[in-house]
Amino acid sequence: MYKYMNEHDIKTQAWYCSDISVKGGLDKQFGVQVKWDVPLLDGYEHTFFKNYTWHPDITDSFFSAINWGMIYQLFKQPKSVIVVHGWHYLTHFLILMLGQFRGHTVCVRCDMPQNLEALKKGWKQRVKYFGLKYILFPRINYFLYIGTQNRLLYKRYDILDKRLVFCPYSVDNERFKKERLFLSDKRNDILKKLGIGPDEKVILYTGKYIAIKRPIDLLKAFSLLNDPDTWLIMVGEGDLRSEMETYIREHGLTRVILTGFVNQSLIAEYYSISDVLVMCTIGDNWGLSINEGMCFNLPVVVSDLTGCADDLIIPGVNGYVFETGNAADLAVKLRDILFGKTLTWEVSSEAIIDKYSYSEVVKNLNQLL
Repeated sequence: MYKYMNEHDIKTQAWYCSDISVKGGLDKQFGVQVKWDVPLLDGYEHTFFKNYTWHPDITDSFFSAINWGMIYQLFKQPKSVIVVHGWHYLTHFLILMLGQFRGHTVCVRCDMPQNLEALKKGWKQRVKYFGLKYILFPRINYFLYIGTQNRLLYKRYDILDKRLVFCPYSVDNERFKKERLFLSDKRNDILKKLGIGPDEKVILYTGKYIAIKRPIDLLKAFSLLNDPDTWLIMVGEGDLRSEMETYIREHGLTRVILTGFVNQSLIAEYYSISDVLVMCTIGDNWGLSINEGMCFNLPVVVSDLTGCADDLIIPGVNGYVFETGNAADLAVKLRDILFGKTLTWEVSSEAIIDKYSYSEVVKNLNQLL
């Protein structure tokens, strides 16, 4: 996205608190060594600032990003539009608090959806609400919301509409559409390589095998579907693998493929052979793999606690939303798509996802410039 912004006349610099995504390493949730195989730093200026944390790396801890050099640079930087991705680390929090003091236009782009935030209870939440509403948010000029639920979060804090700017969560739509075109005549070859017949159906899951993603809900739904000509491909890795393998073995599910970790350069092959994409998470703030699959014009089925559910799915048109944790409901929705052909496709997945693009981000950021 930063590269795209530079190419479209928004001079962009990225300030990083860590280089973990570039150098690669053990992803604790995947449980394997991960180094992305697509370029992450091409086409834009970037700086990695020394992290003074005592944590071994960036974690969920507020104090795992302490970058004093970035705070110093904030005061040297000419007046700019500053976009901070959340307030959950000390570095981010300080930049949001101090940016206006230096004369910058301060924006925050946090992906938290209101429906997930509403599930959190207790005195800590009340303290957090007070701190955000009366201490942090008054120091922010604009709130760059990624979708409907994220916008509702800011409205809960009485943020005025004139301070809300739509900057959707996006992937490189053009790259995925090009890969779709490139792979269009290779479907049968890819299926054959996986041992799948050309006329058989494929359900696709892409995500970590971890509790928050609820992959076993999909295995349960697939078992209920019980169709001998349908396959389930689960692209990912994680600490639930052994539990998933046990379920597959005990329920005699012979048409399930657990791929292990698949890097970005190969993921398009799986989208290209699938008939429906599923996300059954209980806490995904958005779910960018849904964006990717929709670039291949796939119908999608997501849980009602998936962050993008209100934005990317038009029930009965390009997919369905099912009750989180309800495998029977998921199985019904999958059966309708695969065999009932109930979707109207009045608006295609591909047409919907065009609005959730880098070009939309650039168009709306230009309003601030």
